Amino acid sequence: MNVRIGELVFLQQLAGRYKIPTPDYIVEPVSQTEIKRKLQEWGSGIVKPDVLAGKRGKSGAVHKVSDYREAMQLLKKSAATEVGDQMPRTAYMVQAVPADLEIFSAFTYNSRTLGPSLTVSLKGGVDIESVPDSEKATVPVDVFRGLNAYQASEALSKLGLEGKLNSTVARCLVSQWDMFISTGMQTCEINPWRMTKNDKIFACDFKAIFDENNFKFKNIGFEIPEYPTREDAFDEEMRIWSASSHQGQAHVSSLGGKKILPILFGGGASTIITETLAQCGGDPMFLSDFGGNPPYERMKKTAAICFRHRLADASLLLILGGKANNTQIDVTFAAIADALEEWVGQNKQIKIPVVIGRGGPGLVQGFAVMKKTLENLNLPYVIFGPETPITLVAAYAAKLASLGDKKAKESGKS
Repeated sequence: MNVRIGELVFLQQLAGRYKIPTPDYIVEPVSQTEIKRKLQEWGSGIVKPDVLAGKRGKSGAVHKVSDYREAMQLLKKSAATEVGDQMPRTAYMVQAVPADLEIFSAFTYNSRTLGPSLTVSLKGGVDIESVPDSEKATVPVDVFRGLNAYQASEALSKLGLEGKLNSTVARCLVSQWDMFISTGMQTCEINPWRMTKNDKIFACDFKAIFDENNFKFKNIGFEIPEYPTREDAFDEEMRIWSASSHQGQAHVSSLGGKKILPILFGGGASTIITETLAQCGGDPMFLSDFGGNPPYERMKKTAAICFRHRLADASLLLILGGKANNTQIDVTFAAIADALEEWVGQNKQIKIPVVIGRGGPGLVQGFAVMKKTLENLNLPYVIFGPETPITLVAAYAAKLASLGDKKAKESGKS
């Protein structure tokens, strides 16, 4: 599982600890007197919502202000305004920093070098995605030696930054690295660093993702704040269940679909399957990832939660994943079969089709268990082996679900 934070948590908890220079700031709720005093001191400020949504500026959620009355209104409004389907935890105002230069920097784990790397550009700002690779420098960082100022300085020189500015920025990048590697971050982005006319530099926006399983994150020394959420009872129960053990994944994300209940395995495979279902009209209820070789009881409760919340409304049950390396198919299928049998025993009989596709250890035994259970429950089923691509199975399931919906509507009219 990953944990995200934004600029406000960085300002409150991390910037001072790692000696990263930042603008001054205040957080809602704040008195009129304090807002007035800060704006007189700063000249102008920038009001932002504390929300874990990207592109706040482009979405119109960031406002520059110089009048304290306007700032008061915007702070209250921003704290209550949804951004990118997410609600803010609060709102805050940072000191506006006029800049001659904006710099982008990010640390992440590089799939090519199988280790951390620094990416830096002198074209920081809201349109960093459109900056060509020729105007970025990427430097692999040895996880044992860390990033030194010379490495950072050399990368900045390649981009054309020299002199005092070079050394100032290089030292800040070393501080950013220290924060990244000391706290269990997976990614850490400052965009932009703003450089003033008198050569002072400030980290003016920030976002990071932590690896929840990293021992450094577990000892981070402060509590990650909770943000308002729109998750329904199903998402909430599954999130709590997922966090209760690290024996296999139990991750879901509601999509609002009304046709297919997907019990999916494998992160990449799950995404591909879900996209195929959506493209083919399968209207999946949620995105799921239930791999990681879960033991029987773990998988059974995972399936039971899905069935309890979604099965009565489904047009089709899809149990699908790629060819597993470690996950025991017989164990996971036995757990799903038992959870399905218990649900039917406690609820009304359902008549929806079941589509299954999988590969891996214990496959034959797993298929046998599912076949026996589905026949006992008088449920129609189709089983595909590992030789059939998951995209074809997903497309077939989407078509079958749509066909079932059509027949149900025609039956209702007659």
